[in-house]
Amino acid sequence: MKNYDKLISDLVPKKFGKLGVIWTSSLLVIIIIGIVAYIDQLIKGQVVTNMRDYALWGIYISNFVFFVATSFVGSVTVAILRLTHNEWRTPIVRIAEIITLAAIVMAGITIMIDMARPDRLLNLFIHARLQSPITWDVIIIPTSIAISFLLLYFPLIPDLAILKDHFKDESPFLSKWYGKLSLNWTGSKAQKAIQTKSIQIIALMIIPISLILQTVDAWLFSTTYRIGWDSTNMGAYFISGAFVAGIGALITVIYVVRRVYKLENYITEFHFDKLGKLLVLACLTYLYFNINEYLIPVFTAKKGELEHLDVLFTGHYAFLFWFVIIGGLIIPSIVLLFKKGRKPLPMFIIGLVVVIASWWKRYLIVTPTLLHPFMPIQGVPESWHHYFPSIHEWLITLATLAMALLIITMLVRYLPVIPIQKTADEQELLKNVKNTKS
Repeated sequence: MKNYDKLISDLVPKKFGKLGVIWTSSLLVIIIIGIVAYIDQLIKGQVVTNMRDYALWGIYISNFVFFVATSFVGSVTVAILRLTHNEWRTPIVRIAEIITLAAIVMAGITIMIDMARPDRLLNLFIHARLQSPITWDVIIIPTSIAISFLLLYFPLIPDLAILKDHFKDESPFLSKWYGKLSLNWTGSKAQKAIQTKSIQIIALMIIPISLILQTVDAWLFSTTYRIGWDSTNMGAYFISGAFVAGIGALITVIYVVRRVYKLENYITEFHFDKLGKLLVLACLTYLYFNINEYLIPVFTAKKGELEHLDVLFTGHYAFLFWFVIIGGLIIPSIVLLFKKGRKPLPMFIIGLVVVIASWWKRYLIVTPTLLHPFMPIQGVPESWHHYFPSIHEWLITLATLAMALLIITMLVRYLPVIPIQKTADEQELLKNVKNTKS
């Protein structure tokens, strides 16, 4: 009983300290500034951005692709770990699911931000055309949001019942809401059977849906037949890149949560070691697809594509390109091959660098290609030859990133980031195994 009480004491959500309040307030300030910038963009139009007829997507679509990629970790990775009953996953799956939900929600919001006329959003549904990849995106993103929510919520139900009892005296208001969300959970055999079956079904559903989401995202580019995007490699290229971005984000968030909530006894070096090996596999796989995407065209490409590759390899975008390849893929792969590199602090640094590189990778996928249009670029204003986001674009983009972090922060504040009931069951099982052996 003492062990169970300590477990609950360790894992129940706790109030923010001073740093937590500062962190949340900072995110809110960034979001408010971004909302003001977006309202100004709505009033004045897209002229406040640096997007023009050629660079018509810019940073907003780069950000959208980043969010979609990041959402991949809590869907496919967690679903596979759930279905294969890998018990080591228990302390990390909920954090992964929280990241997924925050990222996919922000992907949907970012698409609306990119629309110059968000008041016409309903037209995407009313006048949808199945032969359009945009329609596929409109269908698959809300579907992914719904299933990601269910994948987070269903395993959470037993813990919500525990929180209801825990906060009954301390915070009746919270206890009331935890009770409503726990759906009268009592832990009966019938309820557990239904919950287990539901989680299995959702886990099975989310794998193909997440793969379709990444592939549709890739097809939005490849079906335009543009230089840099005209590739049958794009689907697998995006999926492998999503693994890198998602696992990098998971490692970064797990390290912070572990430090803030003092969960070293639950999220151990063993978990970082496992995630490090997973990240190595993801980086090497994505590096392979990058070689396919960039090296092979060097030998076979036509003039237009060679010009595009020159811009990336040695031209205007060379610094970012090599930072992404070397700093975001090659160096992490080398460091993580060594056991010392898979310790928590090195993993956090590597995860953070991988996430930053992953964001800039999406910028490189979008922008250089748009600056190589079909029609000759001669005779157009000089400003159309180049693109770098305006202050409005940066403020709005930073606000969306802050909003994703705020969603994660609030969910971590009010939900147990490590499953309480599941952990208790596993510890009891481990205790029984030890007693049997002795």
